[in-house]
Amino acid sequence: MSIREDAQQMKLDAPIMAATGIDNRNDALRRVKEALLAHADEVFAANAQDLTAAQANEVAPQIVKRLRFDEHKLADVTAGIDQLVALPDPVGRATLDRELDEGLELRRVTCPIGVIGVIFEARPDALVQISTLCLKSGNCAILKGGRETANTNRVLFALIHDAAVAAGLPDGCLKQAESHADIDELLACDREVDLLIPRGSNAFVRYIMDHTKIPVMGHSDGICHMYIDVDADQGQALRLIVDAKTQYVAACNALETCLVDRAIAPVFLPRLADTCADAGVILHGGDEVQAFIPVEPLGEDGYRHEYLDMALTVALVDGVDAACDHINRYGSHHTDSICTTNTAHADRFCQLVDSAGVYVNASTRFADGFRYGFGAEVGISTGKIHARGPVGLDGLVTYKYLLLGHGDIVGDYASGKKRFTHRDLL
Repeated sequence: MSIREDAQQMKLDAPIMAATGIDNRNDALRRVKEALLAHADEVFAANAQDLTAAQANEVAPQIVKRLRFDEHKLADVTAGIDQLVALPDPVGRATLDRELDEGLELRRVTCPIGVIGVIFEARPDALVQISTLCLKSGNCAILKGGRETANTNRVLFALIHDAAVAAGLPDGCLKQAESHADIDELLACDREVDLLIPRGSNAFVRYIMDHTKIPVMGHSDGICHMYIDVDADQGQALRLIVDAKTQYVAACNALETCLVDRAIAPVFLPRLADTCADAGVILHGGDEVQAFIPVEPLGEDGYRHEYLDMALTVALVDGVDAACDHINRYGSHHTDSICTTNTAHADRFCQLVDSAGVYVNASTRFADGFRYGFGAEVGISTGKIHARGPVGLDGLVTYKYLLLGHGDIVGDYASGKKRFTHRDLL
């Protein structure tokens, strides 16, 4: 079947999937975990093929790291599945219950979005996270992974799909797209697919946004900042910078720009240069920073650069408001942090920074669905409509209104025969 035919069938299966009980969906997740553990050797063998091919094709080392699916990644995704099973059912939850009049009750209840297309580059563990989140939230999903991990994705998808069907979920709950041509066909399925979630590079996400009529949820950049306030604990700040920059440089929540208050620049910048040199991080900056420490020049995109590598932009600002202005002007509204012991400065930063994640004295690397206790994430959204930040179960459901009446008609209210009482029952 073509992707469009798959999507058309999934559109029909989506209401059936939405009606499955939480016990069925949790059983599917447990079966997925069991299958992954039982067939781990098959997954690792397929991944070894992908890694060999990537090295032969001279794929960048930071990308190769993302392709790896080993015991550590398996432990992470299975722990995520355990988290998901333990979470309450996101479907059928009443968020409003209002008696419009005696015997006329309005309810707003959560429901799955329907058919979701998820297109992601590299990371095969993302396939596990995305598919299990969609299963738990009662959504059908079309999954398209990167060609760099085609062998790993094929094995993982078969294990997950078969486990879900064995638990009683419809065969159309999950479908896999494999070819590049499938992407363009999927982007044209605006009548069948309710939402697209792209995970990948800036250029990749922009391509998706520019070539479809389907609503897209995600982000195109991960330009995360850390502001070192005049009242920062400088030792703590250096530790946070190293973690945010080096713990996993290829992630979208890795630190890309360090803003330093001008008042502490003469003391802090030399300490920053020494610490980053020890950590293997190359610093970039303008003439003002160069006056204090040796730095490489900024690139053509200046302060809007996402390195995804062992490099960091440094800039000087005058106080909290200037730091927030810089972040809102040059950032990607992903995750930004302040290092300070001044509560008023921290509060001001949290109020002014317009990002999905705003942190105080914490590494930007915490911006992750698993670390938030969501079980996993389908991605991180920097938009402001529907979902923002790491998108877990709550971001994969919408709602509908249920009106429960007894032959009620609007004419009775228009004529004045009856009056609304609007009594909240929740």
